[in-house]
Amino acid sequence: MTVLYTGIAELVTNDPELGVLTDAAFVTAGDVVLWVGQASAAPAADERVFLGERAVVPGFVDSHSHLVFAGDRGAEFAARMAGQPYDGGGIAATMAATRAASDAELRALVAARVAEMRAQGTTTVEIKSGYGLSVAEEARALAIAAEFTSETTFLGAHVVPPGVGRAEYVDLVTGQMLTACAEHARWIDVFCEPGSAHAFDADEARAVLSAGRAAGLGLRVHGNQLGPGPGVALAVELGAASVDHCTYLTDADVDALANSDTVATLLPGVEFSTRSPYPDARRLLDAGVTVALATDCNPGTCYSSSMPFMIALAVREMGMTVTEALWAATAGGAKALRRTDIGVLAPGKRADFTVLDAPSHLHLAYRPGVPIVVGGSGRP
Repeated sequence: MTVLYTGIAELVTNDPELGVLTDAAFVTAGDVVLWVGQASAAPAADERVFLGERAVVPGFVDSHSHLVFAGDRGAEFAARMAGQPYDGGGIAATMAATRAASDAELRALVAARVAEMRAQGTTTVEIKSGYGLSVAEEARALAIAAEFTSETTFLGAHVVPPGVGRAEYVDLVTGQMLTACAEHARWIDVFCEPGSAHAFDADEARAVLSAGRAAGLGLRVHGNQLGPGPGVALAVELGAASVDHCTYLTDADVDALANSDTVATLLPGVEFSTRSPYPDARRLLDAGVTVALATDCNPGTCYSSSMPFMIALAVREMGMTVTEALWAATAGGAKALRRTDIGVLAPGKRADFTVLDAPSHLHLAYRPGVPIVVGGSGRP
């Protein structure tokens, strides 16, 4: 059955040829876009849906999240707001709570978080493991995540868990744990921060990523969040799809990203929630780097599932225009996942779209914190 969507005040397509259309319409068949153009030229369809002269944008692509967890770290957040610095150590508290939760409890928690994302316009979400940090728990987390998305990431190398030696744990992640988790994952990730006692240095991160690549997984990197480091250079060298955080970058890091296919995924909710410096998105964009925005929804450093909030932060704090931020939250996220079927509303693409109770996409930053997403299609 074909459906004609009309009554669109503004349609942001992210397609270079179509651009931004006013008084627009589009036609879908199932989950595929068939036609996009001016409403006056719309073809006939089996069903017609009037969208109330609202704006329509591609569904948000959240390419970095940690949704499989139990427990609460609100007290840790309050302590940070009172001046305690973040160093990654709180992950152990989430690990204990997550291990104690049943499959049914974890599944219900993930379902609620995905529904919360969908209500805010997210139609594709990447979900990482990383709060189990044992063979059985990491495999369990990924199996549950795979029930909700095809974009699953093995993050056994999140931190070194308490009571385990570093070398011993890297051997576990690159051996038995990887073997158990690879069947449930599309990607492998590593928290590469040499300045942190809890994360992994360049040699350890290289070992993790190389093992993951040999197992057929795509590469992602947490890098350059807490200070300058090797994360960006390593991600570019190994051809990672994305390096995420990118808060502290040298000129060489920026040049490397600009001359690569690796996306810089920025996570401004983390800086908001940790009172850390924001990444300089303007510097990256002006250098020609492909930039994505994502929530990093997690219990410790950013318990927000709102892509519109990330857009508002990117505009207010990181030097992006609203249009650039929207592109980064949709087409940019798709590139970070190496997907060509999402993030764009054009014939042949997935019919993943978000309807805003506003005449223009500018309201995503103009009205921060207001729930202006009122509909759409697709699922994370």
